[in-house]
Amino acid sequence: MTTCPFNPSDDGAQMSFDGRMSYGDYLQIDRILNAQHCLTEAHDEMLFIIQHQTSELWMRLALHELDAARRMIAANRAREAFKMLARVSRIFEQLNSAWDVLRTMTPSDYSRFRDDLGQSSGFQSWQYRLIEYAVGNRNGAMLRPHAHRPDLMAKLEAELARPSLYDAALAHVARLGLPVPEAVLARDIAAPWVADDGVRAMWEMVYRDPEQHWQAYELAEKLVDFEDYFRRWRFNHVTTVERVIGFKRGTGGTSGVAYLRRMLEVQLFPELWQVRTTL
Repeated sequence: MTTCPFNPSDDGAQMSFDGRMSYGDYLQIDRILNAQHCLTEAHDEMLFIIQHQTSELWMRLALHELDAARRMIAANRAREAFKMLARVSRIFEQLNSAWDVLRTMTPSDYSRFRDDLGQSSGFQSWQYRLIEYAVGNRNGAMLRPHAHRPDLMAKLEAELARPSLYDAALAHVARLGLPVPEAVLARDIAAPWVADDGVRAMWEMVYRDPEQHWQAYELAEKLVDFEDYFRRWRFNHVTTVERVIGFKRGTGGTSGVAYLRRMLEVQLFPELWQVRTTL
């Protein structure tokens, strides 16, 4: 017995797109798929390019969600921000999984095109820097790699002039009546965060009585969820780099693995981690 192949048009599917917007038109697939320009004949260079391009796309979405989450928190609509913060955590879960693909590239594979990368390096990603600035890791020295692009400097400096996610969260819980130190609320928001005993004591109050302070408690856990995935991303970055290039210097001039290991020590929301010990 033979059957005729299924024709989607019999089920109402649109099959003609002359003058109509198609899937590829809407997503601008042609532009995306023509953005991979290998500099060598090395097979794995395509993997390297797509890995980093897709990471930048995920980071663009993370910034979109972080921007909205901060606006919701500032407007005392924190519950709406919780979904956005949960989504950012899932985005970093995707970014973590991407390292598994890149780790299929061996040192021999990478050596075939590494020299052609010149001085380009992932630490020069302006979107990654925006994410760090947005959540609270505000190192002004990291503006320098972008000084040749006034448009990028403007974006980064505008971010430093805006309260970080952590600043917004602390201002919000202060409005809920929790004792956030006034000096913290009035601090220079462009400056790097310095762990504060008063903030730790405030979070300890929240964690000792979560039922009484449920919204602050839930916000705290959303921040910890995000930093958990963010730390895993950094750790996977370190192990991937060590697996592929060992302890060579990075293409951008950093010490490579040693530099990345120092980044593992940076805490975005230190008091939320300290409180685990003091409870």
